[in-house]
Amino acid sequence: MGKHQIKATDKKLDKEFLDRIVEIRRDLHQYPELSWQEHKTHQKIISWVKELGINNFREVAGTGLIVDIEGKNPDKVVALRADIDALPIEEASGLEFSSQNVGVMHACGHDGHTAILLGAAELLLRQSPMPCNIRLIFQPAEEVGTGANAMIREGALDDVQMIFGVHIDLNYSAGNVVAVEGPVNASADRFSIRLLGKGGHAARPHQTRDALVGGAQLVMALQTVVSRELDPGKSGVLTVGQFKAGQRHNIISGEAYLEGTVRTQEEAVREQIFSSLHRIAASIGELHELEVQVEMHEGTPAVINLEEPARLARRAAEIVVGENGLRELPSANMSGEDFGFYLEKVAGCFVRLGARPQGEVFPAHSSRFHFDEKVLGTGANFMVQVAKSAGEFLTS
Repeated sequence: MGKHQIKATDKKLDKEFLDRIVEIRRDLHQYPELSWQEHKTHQKIISWVKELGINNFREVAGTGLIVDIEGKNPDKVVALRADIDALPIEEASGLEFSSQNVGVMHACGHDGHTAILLGAAELLLRQSPMPCNIRLIFQPAEEVGTGANAMIREGALDDVQMIFGVHIDLNYSAGNVVAVEGPVNASADRFSIRLLGKGGHAARPHQTRDALVGGAQLVMALQTVVSRELDPGKSGVLTVGQFKAGQRHNIISGEAYLEGTVRTQEEAVREQIFSSLHRIAASIGELHELEVQVEMHEGTPAVINLEEPARLARRAAEIVVGENGLRELPSANMSGEDFGFYLEKVAGCFVRLGARPQGEVFPAHSSRFHFDEKVLGTGANFMVQVAKSAGEFLTS
């Protein structure tokens, strides 16, 4: 057995259990890997799973892993998911266990999510068999939005009736849980627009069709989509994050390029913004006699929790953290999360786990991101309890 040994038969104190999953989290944090490159992370997870005595697992989607724990009723399956990839960020947290991989960092808590699910595996094995089979999904490539679909294609949801996932959230104190019905994350789509005109000398603008001017007007016109076309009661974001045009001070640009993102919580709003974007781009092109090429790149869907799984998640949270530990979600997070692909297939709930650290707080995707590691114990216990609650519901 390695130094990360986790033995399901141990009768150890909660502190010793937390110390083990903190050690796992810190090991993962020191050696982060980018999406679809999580090869060493993948092998570590397999090693820890084997140390638990679990041999019923499948390696899928390159660096993904599906682990099945048998319960009393094998015809029903509850899935628990953790993401395992990191971000292309140079760490500046100053932590003693900072990333050893240059330019790569666990800056979104995925190391914590993985440790939580491994901790849940230990706790599941300590208890008497669950009401039904429990599936643990260790998923790659969440940060690029393609890992969930790859896992689904390779059978992660086969026979699954309900799925749950968690995400560390620094907006809430450690010990707080947010489990609500409805939208909790937005869809995340990308668009690109190319404007083609006729370049020429800056002193002879009448001989050109200026793509830079058309692009600048397009950037400004797109700002009116949400502010003037969207129902104020609906949520939507249209951001132009990139604008490229021009080469020199005395050359009129014959080409401009824009790229941005669209975030929505409802499919009807998503389609409305897409339509507006196409219409405005075409109008600007006609106004300036420019050829317009618009490409929409659909990304992850909105994450929408269903009523029954959300109720089960709240019930589990009450058992783990008490009624006072439950928190509401003031508004849906407009960031993307590919857990939405799972929820398009089966019922489920995506839960936020409070993890605000002491001192200054740095947000997710910051080079100084860190969280309160007490959340690891809370998360592991919550995962076990929600699996039990869902299993009892499905087999009742």
